[in-house]
Amino acid sequence: MKKLKSLVAASFTFFSLVTPAMASVPGVDPSMEAATEGIVAVAHPLAAEAGMKMLEKGGNAVDAAAAIQLSLNVVEPMMSGIGGGGFLMVYLKDENKIKILDSREMAPKNVTPELFLDENGKPTPWFERHTSGKAVGVPGTLKGVETALEKYGTMKLSEVIEPAIEQAEKGITVNWSMAQYIDENVDKLKQYETAANVYIPNGVTKKEGDFLVQPELAKTLKLIQEKGTDVFYKGEIGEALVAEVQKRGGTMTMEDLNNYVVKEREPVIGDYRGYQVASMSPPSSGGLTVLQILQLMEGYDVKKMGVNSADYLHRLIESMHLAYADRAAYMADEDFYPVPKKGLINKTYIDQRRELINPAQANPDVKEGDPWAFEDKGKPAFATIKEENPTGQTTHFSVMDKWGNLVSYTTTIEAVFGSGIMVPGYGLMLNNEMTDFDATPGGVNQVEPGKRPRSSMTPTLVLKDGQPFMAVGSPGGPTIITSVAQTIMNVIDHDLPIQEAILTPRIYSSNYPTVRWESGISQDVILELLAKGHQFEEAPQNIGNVQAVMFDYETGKMYGGADNTREGTVLGVDAVRIIMEKPQAKESEGKGTFTLKVNKLAYPFTASQILIQDGTSYVEADKLLLGLGVDGKDVTLTELTHNGKNYLPIRALAESLGYKVSWNDEERAVLLEKEVASSSGSVNHYSEDKFKITN
Repeated sequence: MKKLKSLVAASFTFFSLVTPAMASVPGVDPSMEAATEGIVAVAHPLAAEAGMKMLEKGGNAVDAAAAIQLSLNVVEPMMSGIGGGGFLMVYLKDENKIKILDSREMAPKNVTPELFLDENGKPTPWFERHTSGKAVGVPGTLKGVETALEKYGTMKLSEVIEPAIEQAEKGITVNWSMAQYIDENVDKLKQYETAANVYIPNGVTKKEGDFLVQPELAKTLKLIQEKGTDVFYKGEIGEALVAEVQKRGGTMTMEDLNNYVVKEREPVIGDYRGYQVASMSPPSSGGLTVLQILQLMEGYDVKKMGVNSADYLHRLIESMHLAYADRAAYMADEDFYPVPKKGLINKTYIDQRRELINPAQANPDVKEGDPWAFEDKGKPAFATIKEENPTGQTTHFSVMDKWGNLVSYTTTIEAVFGSGIMVPGYGLMLNNEMTDFDATPGGVNQVEPGKRPRSSMTPTLVLKDGQPFMAVGSPGGPTIITSVAQTIMNVIDHDLPIQEAILTPRIYSSNYPTVRWESGISQDVILELLAKGHQFEEAPQNIGNVQAVMFDYETGKMYGGADNTREGTVLGVDAVRIIMEKPQAKESEGKGTFTLKVNKLAYPFTASQILIQDGTSYVEADKLLLGLGVDGKDVTLTELTHNGKNYLPIRALAESLGYKVSWNDEERAVLLEKEVASSSGSVNHYSEDKFKITN
């Protein structure tokens, strides 16, 4: 193997013992199948195969990662590709260093902070905004792959691109994941004819099992193989790209492509229960926000609370709100605005923020803190703009080679199918990354020439005894952050094997009160959280798509975990083959004869849990008490027994608790209304928390 080259620039070095302590790492179950010669975890089996080919040929983790990314351009074109950007984090075993390459898209030169405002100074509607040529940032993925190979790889771009060319030219079978995303984005793909010709030929959407050949994309990849990246950044592919962007209202020029630069970054580093977490630095908000969430939760006995208990999820949701408030206020492209990286994860600052978490109720008014008080320099003057666009997608994959090098790589074209703009004659989808800037000017994340929009991508390495043992990441726009944090806690706190840690249902909440949730969160837990003031979305939905690899230093064995929200795949060179099957939709019990709404929020009681008898509305006793946050020992009402279950009258119980009760005949809903007492910001709630860690 060719010796991995080192960077001239300074980089973060982990100092470890010559012979590290060999205690077994978390996240590994002895019953798990293991590899020893290299392993990949990817969202699509064909891209995983492309990476495996490089490892089998003697390539290292970076070579495999390059092949995977180029293959994903073909097999998962709705998520990433050379029309987008990404962050590659690599651990160099020989040097014991972590390096980051930032190939995030850049804003074209001829833009202003008012880019997405209409003639009345209001943000343009989301669909119009993200499918315009204005939404397309200068792509960096291809330059990032080339740079990674030159600095850390052992193979040439012309070699690692070969599997992608073959897949585009000979064709692939559309899997259930691609079919689903095509079907959900028909309007976007049809807006510009070029993409529709590929994914909706003759007006018929590609379905699972259909064959997909992409000759124009194959042509593009062959041009890159033959002529290198200049054909993209200075040649005919770039010229066609720029022409299409300008045709669709954008301002990108060949000068913008020529001037694209891959940046070298240092990871943000934090401790969590004796482990080190190395993650993505600005322009990503991901690493710092993950570290904030973890360090806020570090003050609690998470293991004692239990996996996805109401106690755990309440404190996690509140920690998310605190961290995301700081994210919105302070995080952006550090080349343009200073970011208080030390202050945001300063222990005293984290302790102060944790005091705001009331174990009894949700805080409806979370504001950013003042991390600048813990920095050497004072707080710069800038506005706080709180905007959040619809969740994007993206893709993540993790790789380890037999020499101990690790890659954690998150890459994107932002929304599913990006801007919906495909370069005519060249078959590649273009990003809508400019919409990751705030549409409203004035904040640190406003649109500016040459700037990189704030990202949520969070490629991460977790270390023990100074040695990385876990590479992890996820797609999902701002939900990436919480997916990564929850996976790490599932491994370290809840002692779950990596596959179980990934498949454990996740939540996401960036601000009060709405909580997104995955199927599998129990109804009792949701009711308890509703009683604390959280508002759950009506139906569960998938959050993220985590792919991770693990290394057990005690045994020298490699493991992997894949998500089933796509066709997640783990392949080992000498052993391990895991391909996730499509999850089966769970049947839900139908709604009953009426709905219960508490402070305008509908509670998720099922048909068998509610009934009306003699004109009185009842709910199953245990469920109603949970939903109203009442201890059954304090209730003296007579229960009604029906089909072996006990029920309580809603009106009588609610009025005894101070609720105003009414009936809405049109909605067939029992309405409960009561003003919620505000939580004082001056109270140290943590001091009285039964799950606080005191030592």
